[in-house]
Amino acid sequence: MFPIDARRLLCHLAILSLVTLTACSEKNAQEVRLDRQHVLKRASSASVRTPLRLGMGAMITPKEGYIYYKQLKDYLEEKLDQPIHLVDRENYDQVNKLLKSSELDMAFICSGPYVEGHEKFGLELLAVPLAHGEPFYHSYIIVPKDSPVRDFSGLRGKSFAFADPKSNSGCLVPTYMLSRMGETPISFFSKRIYTYGHDKSINAVARKIVDGAAVDSLIFEYLQWEHPELTAKTRIVATSPPYGIPPLVVRAGVDKDLKIRVRNILLHMHENPRGREILAGMMIDRFDGGNDRDYDSIREMNAWIARGKGK
Repeated sequence: MFPIDARRLLCHLAILSLVTLTACSEKNAQEVRLDRQHVLKRASSASVRTPLRLGMGAMITPKEGYIYYKQLKDYLEEKLDQPIHLVDRENYDQVNKLLKSSELDMAFICSGPYVEGHEKFGLELLAVPLAHGEPFYHSYIIVPKDSPVRDFSGLRGKSFAFADPKSNSGCLVPTYMLSRMGETPISFFSKRIYTYGHDKSINAVARKIVDGAAVDSLIFEYLQWEHPELTAKTRIVATSPPYGIPPLVVRAGVDKDLKIRVRNILLHMHENPRGREILAGMMIDRFDGGNDRDYDSIREMNAWIARGKGK
């Protein structure tokens, strides 16, 4: 038999143990539930999923059409079940540098930068938009509506707006046209500016800030539809041959399965009611797989200009 004091001590210890165990059980009950652990684990896995980085180098709409590219991003994000980060830059060269350094995975870029990036660091076509059923667009040479200029040659000695130094329709095409005439932008125009935006070039001509500009036909037509009062202040004096349309490209090294999934989502986007609405806002019919040969005429212009510089 234990002495009375010993029995009392054991009784107190037993009671204390029961209180402690009960307190711990109540405090940690929610933390140790297996179903809750499962939910937390799944949420954590989704939150750390690597985002796809999508660059906005060149759009076939003006800057105001950015909302539709945001909607396209959301659409892709939902279909892929993967986060997507949009990355916008002020000029085409910056976007190509990010693609080259693998800081972007995919990007909407101008046709000229695609040709350059394909040759220098392996850019691939992922998809191209179809406008009026075709994967082509043009460069428009525009002047103020009341300008006496009737053709491109009439802009000799005038001021002229280029879009981006890497732009096909907004720089390469007029430079090539001048090269065929035995001229350069420096020798032909009295003043040259870069607006870094086709919509900005159209505005510059409409407001008579410059005497002429070379602009993307798709953006001109978008503004003609959305803001006819603006394009009505301009006039097209020359239209280039068709060139491969600004594409969506993917850098070298992107996972093959991811490329296939993104391409398939885009190629079937027009079959989805929400997808059709987004495409309509961008004024394109649907996406197509694209063909690198459609950009050969741009390569030919580059080669012609390079030969001229080598003389």
